[in-house]
Amino acid sequence: MRAKAAHAFGRRASGSTGALAAPGPYGGHGRFSDKARWYLPLALTVDVLGITFPVAAIFHATDQPHPLVCAAVAALAWVGVQAVRRRYAADVLGEHRGAGAVLRDWLMLLGVLAVLRTAFDQVAEPSYALAGLTAGPVLTAACRMLTHHHLIAARREAHAVRRVLVIGEPSSADHVVGHLAARTEHAYVVVGVVPVGNAKLECGAPVTARLGAVAPSGLAEDAGIVLGAARDHGAELVLVAPGPRLSAERLRRLSWSLHDAGLPLAVLPGLIDVAVRRVQLDAPAGLAMLHIAPPSRRGVQPVLKSALDRVGAGLGLLLLSPVFGLVAAAVRLTSQGPAFHRQIRYGQGCVPFTMWKFRTMVVDAEQRKPDLHGSNENDGLMFKMRRDPRVTRVGRLLRRLSLDELPQLVNVLRGEMSMVGPRPPLPDEVARYNEVEVRRLAVKPGITGLWQVSGRSELSWDETLAIDLRYVDNWSLSGDADVMARTLRAVVDGRGAY
Repeated sequence: MRAKAAHAFGRRASGSTGALAAPGPYGGHGRFSDKARWYLPLALTVDVLGITFPVAAIFHATDQPHPLVCAAVAALAWVGVQAVRRRYAADVLGEHRGAGAVLRDWLMLLGVLAVLRTAFDQVAEPSYALAGLTAGPVLTAACRMLTHHHLIAARREAHAVRRVLVIGEPSSADHVVGHLAARTEHAYVVVGVVPVGNAKLECGAPVTARLGAVAPSGLAEDAGIVLGAARDHGAELVLVAPGPRLSAERLRRLSWSLHDAGLPLAVLPGLIDVAVRRVQLDAPAGLAMLHIAPPSRRGVQPVLKSALDRVGAGLGLLLLSPVFGLVAAAVRLTSQGPAFHRQIRYGQGCVPFTMWKFRTMVVDAEQRKPDLHGSNENDGLMFKMRRDPRVTRVGRLLRRLSLDELPQLVNVLRGEMSMVGPRPPLPDEVARYNEVEVRRLAVKPGITGLWQVSGRSELSWDETLAIDLRYVDNWSLSGDADVMARTLRAVVDGRGAY
């Protein structure tokens, strides 16, 4: 694990030296100042035109009163709603691509316009107004997705990031540095570590100073060491991983000095892969406390997810029936055996079910699998081969385009699977699961999911497990919609599909 952390830090930090050059006293490149300058003008242009043109065109075509004035008011209200909700703030632009926030803003816009319509006694037909306002949120969501993808690409080159100095005991610092360095979609780049105590640091991050294992009697000693290290590395943020040697009182005194010097401080609570929407801050009796909401298992969202799954599966089966016929004929005509392949998989709550796929392998593939175990290219419980000899020629094409998964719409319609979720495992895989791995089955498996859009078979087992657990704990309808949109790109790209 520590070797992986050191490798990840080197990979993440290696691209940051040039992009983060010439810092000021505590870093001259703010977390947001390095973002592309076109984010805000593009967002404002899309938001204004996405409302103005459709409303004006529909009002003019249907002879509604004051089409240009109504279009201008609607556009101004749309921009105003998003400005009030800080969608144009520098720390927000490009950070999110989910459709949920856009939908909530749009519903607020409808409320604002309803109040204005009543206050000014407008007689415009509401249905025409609603039709004119529909394009706005769609274009806004598309714009945010574009800027988000651009920002993620920029951060892979260490642009638009925030320079971080980590403080903590070496084992905790290693964990923090490795976790931040292994993923590049966030805004933080570790530029140095101030370990607490004399233990060896394994992550490979620069160390210019250390804090003593015992808290000093005065304020100046810890503060001088940390501020000096922050100045040397051009750090813009001090990130603390608390431990036994970094007590609450010691941390409190250090925070006073850092804040007096104008250097912000962040403290890690020790949790990983918890969505921000599940976190609520409280301070009873002056103690900082994080409330972590449980994952969504009951209530409106799971019921709505199930309903959308079944409706979507039904429509998909109906609309794709010609594709089913063509694929089935291609499978039957090019290899011996049935068009469909049935396989026992495990679903939510470790309940087995029969999963349907188009057959992509020879009919005796299961019998030949034991002979190929030595060629397994996956480092965990899954069996994957880039050039599996059991896959037919048509099967390779079906896997490349993910068409072999289409019959699973039947499983979704029956309630055994979802449109989005973890990959459904095989019985022999589940038999070897530990108590952490079995948590993948706390939700319904999906036809697509974070695994499919994050590299599929190219991911290691640990990466696959981490992605699935992140989904299990943090899923939401807006997140599912985002995965569905990314699935199309993954299918076209075909990376990891074999």
